[in-house]
Amino acid sequence: MTDVKTILIADDDKAIRTVLSRALGREGYDVRLASNATTLWQWVSNGEGDLVISDVMMPDENGLDMLIRIKKIRPDLPVIVMSAQNTLMTAVKAAERGAYEYLPKPFDLDELKTVIQKGLTPKAKAGPQSDLDGDDEMPLIGRSPAMQDVYRVMARLMNNDLTVMITGETGTGKELVAKALHDFGKRKNAPFVAINMAAIPRELIESELFGHEKGAFTGAVSRNVGRFEQAKGGTLFLDEIGDMPMEAQTRLLRVLQEGEYTTVGGTEPLSVDVRIVAATHRNLKTLIAQGLFREDLYYRLNVVPINLPPLRDRKDDIPDLIRHFFNNFAEENNQPPKLIDKDALERLKKSDWPGNIRELENLIQRLAALYSEDVISFENVSAEMSGAVQSLPQEQEQKQDIFADETLQESIFRHLKKYFDAHPHGELPPRGLYTRILNELEIPLIELSLKATRGNQIKAAELLGLNRNTLRKKIKELEIQIIKDRL
Repeated sequence: MTDVKTILIADDDKAIRTVLSRALGREGYDVRLASNATTLWQWVSNGEGDLVISDVMMPDENGLDMLIRIKKIRPDLPVIVMSAQNTLMTAVKAAERGAYEYLPKPFDLDELKTVIQKGLTPKAKAGPQSDLDGDDEMPLIGRSPAMQDVYRVMARLMNNDLTVMITGETGTGKELVAKALHDFGKRKNAPFVAINMAAIPRELIESELFGHEKGAFTGAVSRNVGRFEQAKGGTLFLDEIGDMPMEAQTRLLRVLQEGEYTTVGGTEPLSVDVRIVAATHRNLKTLIAQGLFREDLYYRLNVVPINLPPLRDRKDDIPDLIRHFFNNFAEENNQPPKLIDKDALERLKKSDWPGNIRELENLIQRLAALYSEDVISFENVSAEMSGAVQSLPQEQEQKQDIFADETLQESIFRHLKKYFDAHPHGELPPRGLYTRILNELEIPLIELSLKATRGNQIKAAELLGLNRNTLRKKIKELEIQIIKDRL
């Protein structure tokens, strides 16, 4: 006779209890139902049940708190945690406290059945327990189904050193994910070190990663500690890994294979003690096909992939993100947080957000800074999203024309070509072409940025990604006039 497995279910929602009882009963399980944590605890402490399915929010106790007690007296009892809270912290705490699996509500019944079957197999193990307590600040915002898959994978990665590859469009929050994996993982007390491959000259990447000895090359006047050494014991985040030069890829692969490296110009091997998290917005398989990325390095880095959805695929998260950004701005500037009206919110949800969360955050900061109203209106949002640069003074229109009706690259190329077309017989343009072209491009770019921020130099500097002192210096050198619009 087949041994019938008993499943204990605790949820204060009668409809969920009924659905689960019928569905699992048809699968041949003996199902017992409870509407509170007290009854479930009595069953578990009496040694009853082969698997537990528990909600988090119950009238008499938090299911995650009870999970700790369950794992102390019955560590081999698989517990599946359900929750409608659907945040990263819920998934992380469930995994940290020993849950076999975490399922966000609403969940797929077929998926639940598969999880139950795996949980009832011999040697099914839950995740390691820890002392993660309190209402930790949530590093990632969003409760959409698209983000639930991300949270569940991340929760499984917190207590191991598996190498992670984070992919996603620019502005989707790849570094936030990498930082969360570090901050809630077992290396959290050691350094988190990030390096952007696209921002470092190719000839300096190896020195940046592995360090160099004094005299290793021209200009190496002292020993330099590389990022691998800086991150010792912690996490090394390799951002924009798709932009890494081939020669640096080869050395990185060798380091990952051998577990040690030498500094540039050094001879003594140093052991690698870091967790590697890489990220890119590029399609690495396409780069591999083009001969621009090593396939063997790809498989070394892509042990556990995490793909971040673009904001257009998780628009249900926009209200939570807006609230978060308004609250952050208010806290930083010591003022009450702004609200947003329904029509304005709908306007924001209709955008495709090509710049993703970063674009939304910039807009919310701009709205918070530039408008004195307590509640941001549809008109405020429309004015900012349409670009307040449409009515520039007439003398600026000619400068803007180089960007009209073409891609930026096409426009710049056309603008540059006129200098050489003016000298058709092999003559070269006058010296100083580089500076003249930069000025011609820089002036309208800065003017447009100042116009968009209504003359606010601090916001314009943030928009351009410049240090505010650098921007002030350029404004003075290029004799750019600032026109401040009144709100």
